[in-house]
Formats: sequence, structure tokens, C-alpha cells
Amino acid sequence: MLPVCYALSEVKVVKTRTFLPAHILISRCIEFDHCRYNGDMITSHIVRELKRDAAFIHVCPESDIGLGVPRDPVRIVRIEGENRLIQPATGRDVTEEMQRFSEAFLQSLPPIDGVILKSRSPSCGLKDVNVYPRPERSPAIDRSAGVFAGAVQERFPLLPIEDEGRLRNVRIRDHFLTCIFTLADFDRVASSGRLEQLARFHTQNKLLLMACNQRLQREMGEIVAHAGDQPFASATAQYRERLLAALAKAPRYTANINVLLHALGHVSDRLSHGEKSFFLDSLEQYRQGFASICAPKNILKSWIVRFDDPYLGEQTFFAPFPDHLMEISAAEADRGRDFWQ
Repeated sequence: MLPVCYALSEVKVVKTRTFLPAHILISRCIEFDHCRYNGDMITSHIVRELKRDAAFIHVCPESDIGLGVPRDPVRIVRIEGENRLIQPATGRDVTEEMQRFSEAFLQSLPPIDGVILKSRSPSCGLKDVNVYPRPERSPAIDRSAGVFAGAVQERFPLLPIEDEGRLRNVRIRDHFLTCIFTLADFDRVASSGRLEQLARFHTQNKLLLMACNQRLQREMGEIVAHAGDQPFASATAQYRERLLAALAKAPRYTANINVLLHALGHVSDRLSHGEKSFFLDSLEQYRQGFASICAPKNILKSWIVRFDDPYLGEQTFFAPFPDHLMEISAAEADRGRDFWQ
């Protein structure tokens, strides 16, 4: 596991930022209910931690269409070129029931900032669900999305959507958390009806958006600049569309390097030659893959505190989600098992 950035003693680095609850649609079997086909519940450390910071909307499509708990499992079966959701033990085809439920449920949803679904589930799996040639025991012939998950991805093509398995990966988890809290913050801006709030949001997220997609960042800047020429709801709708597109992919390391050099330019005239060399050496280690982004980012954060830089101090790039959601392994933190005993 790659190390995650340590939270410095940030008296003035985005210390005053408050994180509004992110609204997340989640498979009910993940940390909320024993509703899997065998009556189990899935554990997820990150979901457990997120309960402090998120408002969850739970769904269990299979039990919600009346299959019960426990229940005979269902599987995706390809019949005459079409994927069907079949319960082999009973021969029941619940494809249409699941499709009707998915449409009605998703249509009734309030605005959400992200989705966490159960991996490999024939209803909720995102892309890793086995497809079989027949209901009876047989080897899989393909992989697909679950029926409900496919409907979710079709309805929310740019929304951050992950499964609990992928969220165990540090980079995937950090980007997902960055997305949901950025979107939650934007929800507040959109509901405020105030142009100055939109302008402030864009300013605070300038470095984050620069790392994600510079072209879209410039387009969002144009929307903000001319937001007063149209209804506020229209401006925020245009901005959100581009915000979702910008956040759709995690920044490349080269983009992160450009942002870190841009940030350096704000304090470089107050640094000694040795300090700048130390930072650039750290940045080169990151460029070559010998270190994570944490080292150069934390050096910059220390200078933001030192110089009380007002512009860098409010940049969400340096604090994209709550500190307690940052994780490193016990061994890397000099905690846990003592290997010298």
C-alpha cells in the first residue's frame, strides 16, 4: 500500500474548511444490514469511517424486489444473446422486475454525490459479474455489470461510482473521496443562489481542477466570469457538468507535478536556495516513482503555514477530504506488531 499524506499541524492550511456531508447511494449489505443472499453483511473500513461524514441512502435490489433474506442466489445468464437475471434453484427470471425496480428507485432518488456498490454481485457489480451460458452449474463465458449497477451507470455516467473492493486501493479511494466531498461542497454553492459563492468555490478549487483537467478548468472559469449574464441555476448546471467531467479521472502524476511547481511559484521568492533544491529533489523522487506525492506536498504545506499564504492556504488540493479518512498501514506508521520482539 502506498503511503498516504500525513496531516501536518495545519493551523492555517485549510484548517477552517468544513466538510459538508456527502450524499452516497450504497448497497445495504456493506456495513448496514445482513441482507446478502446467505444473510451475511460485508465489512468495509472506509464505509465505516465515512459514516461520520456522509449521508447514506441504502439499497438492496434483490431483497427490495421480494427475493427475501436468506434467498436462493441469482446469476446472470446469457440467453439468445441477451443477459437475463435468473434464480437457478427456482428457474425464476427476475430481469424485468429488477429493471422496473431500478428505474423507479433511481428516478425517486434525491441528488447524490457518489455511489458505492457491492462488487461481483449479479445485481450490484459494476463490471466484474460472471455471465453464464445456462442457469445450471457451468463455467462463466463473460463478465458484465449487474442489472441494477448497469442502470446506475447509465443514469449517472460521470458520477463517482465504486465498489467496496476497489476502494481498498489507496489511489482509487483517495480520488473517490476527493470527488464526493468536492461535489458535496458544490451542492452547497448551487443551492446558495449567490454568485460570490460560485466564484469562491472556483478559486478554492483552482489547483485541484488544474491537476484534473486544465481545459475544463478554463471553461469553468469562463462560466464563472459570465455567470451574471444568465440565471444562476443555468450557470451552476453548466459548471457542474464540467466539474463532473473534470473529476471523472484521477490526475496523472505529471499534472500533479505541474500543480506543485505552480504552487511553489507563490512562495519561491521567500525560500533559500537550499530549501528550493530540497523541494525539487523531493519532486524528482515523486516523478521517478520512488516516493508518493505526500513528500513534496507536505513540504509545501509547511511553507504555507510558515508564510501564512492566503491563496494557497484555502486550496482544496492540499485538503481534499477529512483528515481522519487518510490511511496508512500500521507498519508504515510504526504501529501494530513489533517485529523485533
